[in-house]
Amino acid sequence: MNVLEYLKDHPVVLASGSPRRKELLAQIGIFPQIVPSGASEDTRETQPDRMVMELARRKALDVAGGCRAGTLVIGADTVVSVDGEILGKPGTPERAAGMIRRISGGSHQVYTGVALILCLEGGRTREYAFAEKTDVHVYPMDEDEIRAYAESGEPLDKAGGYGIQGRFAAYIRGIDGDYGNVVGLPLGRLCHAVKEFLG
Repeated sequence: MNVLEYLKDHPVVLASGSPRRKELLAQIGIFPQIVPSGASEDTRETQPDRMVMELARRKALDVAGGCRAGTLVIGADTVVSVDGEILGKPGTPERAAGMIRRISGGSHQVYTGVALILCLEGGRTREYAFAEKTDVHVYPMDEDEIRAYAESGEPLDKAGGYGIQGRFAAYIRGIDGDYGNVVGLPLGRLCHAVKEFLG
């Protein structure tokens, strides 16, 4: 099964408004319909891998309800975990600065959960979900660097308070794992999962 040809020839919906995930899919020639989910992101789950899979599934199912049979819906959720604490999107420069202080000079983990929902006849669905982890190592940052980045506006809507594909790349010492996973979607694992799920 040529998974890229399948994804090009069948209806695919991305249940996310993230421009970064859209760009990652475009990189491999996939141009899905974008239908951001309105599902709640509240959860009692504390394990990061389980949390992102739960939220990705919730988002995908929310959007799948309005899709026709044969549509593949992709839901995704990303969090940063440092010393067992989960960091979401900061929303404010102050919170972003606090998150960056936590990750400066050390290592942390980025988890992305992906849910695949295949819409079938009669409102039925088939599901598949996984979580991918990448370790990220950050150079030490001084307070001026932290404040300047936090106030740049770039980190406000990004898990953990930074974007590896933006200005924060200047502070990345290295990664162990999938770069796309840190951006918001592990492309290789996603394509392998689609092949396994549908093939």
